[in-house]
Amino acid sequence: MNAVGIDVSKGKSTVAIMRPFGEVIAEPFEVSHTDTELRKLACFLEKLPGETRIVMEYTGSYWQPIAKVLHDAGFFVSAVNALLIYKYGNNSIRKGKTDKLDAVKIANYCLDRWTDLERYSPTDQIRQTLKTCRRQYDQYIRLKVNLKNNLIALLDGTFPGVNTLLKSAPRDTDGHEKWVDFAGKFWHRQCVCGNSEKAFANQYRKWCAKAGYRFNAEKAVAIYSHAGSQVDTLPMSSAIQSLITHAVAQLNMIIETISAIQHEMLTLASQLPEYPIVMRMFGVGPVLGPQLMAEIGDVRRFHCKQSLVAFAGVDAPPCQSGTFESKNRHISKRGSPRLRKTLFQVMSTIIQHAPADDPVYQFLDRKRREGKHYYVYMTAAANKFLRIYYGTVMAYFEKP
Repeated sequence: MNAVGIDVSKGKSTVAIMRPFGEVIAEPFEVSHTDTELRKLACFLEKLPGETRIVMEYTGSYWQPIAKVLHDAGFFVSAVNALLIYKYGNNSIRKGKTDKLDAVKIANYCLDRWTDLERYSPTDQIRQTLKTCRRQYDQYIRLKVNLKNNLIALLDGTFPGVNTLLKSAPRDTDGHEKWVDFAGKFWHRQCVCGNSEKAFANQYRKWCAKAGYRFNAEKAVAIYSHAGSQVDTLPMSSAIQSLITHAVAQLNMIIETISAIQHEMLTLASQLPEYPIVMRMFGVGPVLGPQLMAEIGDVRRFHCKQSLVAFAGVDAPPCQSGTFESKNRHISKRGSPRLRKTLFQVMSTIIQHAPADDPVYQFLDRKRREGKHYYVYMTAAANKFLRIYYGTVMAYFEKP
């Protein structure tokens, strides 16, 4: 039994090799994450007598090159949650943490859990690409929120309330929002009320035709009236115009990027076998569906529906000691926060549409009528949704 513990960090890792009863095969040594170095490590491990198993923490994405090379070389590789390693063997009073100590600790964990280790299996390229797109999607969403708040703050000084005048949904083709494009053209309230109402209506009609939006004469009157009633605090100068037009351009660039990523995610998700089953579930649409499949991954990797619920972190672990048993338990939140966020959005969609024949909505509504707190019935409904998801998708996979 050769237990190989690898403490992963960026660009390099520390490797320790142990055998039972504390026998040290190799003192901890460093390996760079280059193809040459990793192949040398694989050749060294191949020369060891007996069975060899390799354990590492899956922290970030730094562990993936090592796992890929060693898995392709035919070794048993197991990627373990960092929290399990952290809580393992903390029986020393002295505090000390080095990469070498961590590598030895991981090797000892490998020895103790030898028969319970789960073998690493690479994710197929479609699911991996879909998950990467989801990560980038989240990054750009945060940028979009910041840029939109910045634009609204600028417009509060030139055209207060313009973002509330035009409520059109984002365009499917590029994600553009009407009020953002409108602010790029009519960046100051004087651009609207500086001329007559008829002149503005004609100008607004031409802009709608050029920008690809529907013209409404009543909306033109409402915009003109609103502009005349507001007070601007920033001057109608070229400097302010430049700031606003640049803010609009930056926001639109991010919006177009998000729209492109959404279309790419939908294309990738449509290539997965469970796509038609998942998309038929109520509350899951072309935006949330790919996100849900990206975060859950291949549902067959979960042993049971409780494992999927625990992965999402919406389970409530028991709390009991002696005669005491807690009746007010909190969810673990040990799983994927992105999956919990997606589930929350799905539950919000279900509440908004209130489908009377949907089992998740029926369960959610019953908990709500019982007087449960908002987060309690939303989490409980997310738990039920995941159980239905697991059962439905697994039945599809097992179908002959």
